[in-house]
Amino acid sequence: MGQSITVTQANFEADVLVQSVDQVVLVDFYATWCGPCQILKPMLEKLAQEYDITVAKVDIDQNPDLARAFRVEGVPDVRIVSQGQVMEGFVGVLPEADIRERLAKLGLKSTLDLALDRLAGVQASGDAAMVQTTLTDLLTQFPEHPTVLIAAAQVYLGQGAMEVARQYLDLISATDDRAVAQAVEGLREVIALHQTLAEPAPDSSLEAAYRQGCEAVLAGDYATALETILALVQRDRRFRNDGARKAMLTVFKRLGDGDDLTVTYRKRLMQALY
Repeated sequence: MGQSITVTQANFEADVLVQSVDQVVLVDFYATWCGPCQILKPMLEKLAQEYDITVAKVDIDQNPDLARAFRVEGVPDVRIVSQGQVMEGFVGVLPEADIRERLAKLGLKSTLDLALDRLAGVQASGDAAMVQTTLTDLLTQFPEHPTVLIAAAQVYLGQGAMEVARQYLDLISATDDRAVAQAVEGLREVIALHQTLAEPAPDSSLEAAYRQGCEAVLAGDYATALETILALVQRDRRFRNDGARKAMLTVFKRLGDGDDLTVTYRKRLMQALY
């Protein structure tokens, strides 16, 4: 269980250095007069619980020797201690997502990460009833977390329950988190692809090719999907009001900017357009 403790010169070795052998410790050098320190405090305490780590708070005015020993020049100044070794952390108030990224680099997983891992494992087993049970537990524990709502939408998409998937996406508030925003938009576009395939098929070779590409997207065969849809862009840019290009962008969002297919086909798309 994570915890937040007060540390002084007297107990620093026992409660930080020795403790760090079994549990990562974040040493938070702070001052009572420091406004940013008060902003960071609840964030660190929350993360301590989620990641099962210790936050050791050191008041630099009460412990000047410790502050000098660690060359603290400004607060808040957070150091990371693991296996008795003090590592660089950060100075100032970072966004929570950035702190989580630093913890992930240490191989730490939050309770949310572990719960999502369980859901993924159950999905891989193919046990539909257990997937539903695990998802329900996850939603009960994290009812408003966007990552969980996205996971729920993905589960229901896989079951063909488009409207339920859309309802979970609607629960996600507008966010500055680019990854979340991209995931939501990408899933909405996947729902639109499902709706396209549910419509009566016009007697058109272009339409037949477009549907073939949509089916490949939904089947996860992204290489085939991108090749098929790119050919449509090259044949008729105006098809479906630029629908083929938009479908390719949907695949890019699903894959992520760094994926090899995204890099390759984004370049080919640009060549086709210009």
